Amino acid sequence: MTESTKPKRRIGRILLMVTGAFVAILIGLFAYASIALKPKVYDVVSIKEATSYQDPALLEQAWALPVAATYQQDALIYQPRVSWCGPTSVANVQVSVGVDPQAAPDKVLEGTGYCRLGECIPGLTLDELAEIAEQKLDGREVTVLRDLSLDEFREHMRHANDPDRRYIINFLRGPLFREGGGHHSPIGGYLEQQDLVFVLDVNESYAPWLVETERLHAAIDTVDSSTDKKRGLLLIQ
Repeated sequence: MTESTKPKRRIGRILLMVTGAFVAILIGLFAYASIALKPKVYDVVSIKEATSYQDPALLEQAWALPVAATYQQDALIYQPRVSWCGPTSVANVQVSVGVDPQAAPDKVLEGTGYCRLGECIPGLTLDELAEIAEQKLDGREVTVLRDLSLDEFREHMRHANDPDRRYIINFLRGPLFREGGGHHSPIGGYLEQQDLVFVLDVNESYAPWLVETERLHAAIDTVDSSTDKKRGLLLIQ
């Protein structure tokens, strides 16, 4: 190393350290906010109390549905970071439709311009996730569905078993679990006889579960405060 290159290398190391410290501070602030800001508690009974929530026999039926069977039951991709539910959902859909058998959330984010500091602060909106899905799902049509009536939502859930369709749902956990924020996950299918939707929750602490259609509709019929728009669904065809 020449004397002239030493200052440049020192400056490079300093810039790298400053950047790393800045990212660490941002992640720390995000983690602190998620703990310090207590979520609203809803006056509902958590769906975890329902016998159908993760009933083994019903889950076995659900995993046998035509669309659910295209996902990796024993290797479902779970979000590696707290705010990565959106890209993780898209990665699971990539596997399901055969776009990328080795899909991963970080690969989904590559080249999109989103979540550059490591976390998707404060989280991706439904429209942002639609933009990413359009880029990463090999030219498939992606439609944002929001402001759905219960009947319209139930009709889409009936189509959730169509092998030519995939759905990603954006819902608020509060109306389902009494508390919790916005979340994205793929829909695995619909048990019509029981009127239960199969949600492939990408948060590993929840794992896939079943919920009555009306309860899930209440969770998407909520406003995302970052956009002042209703939550909803992505339809991928």
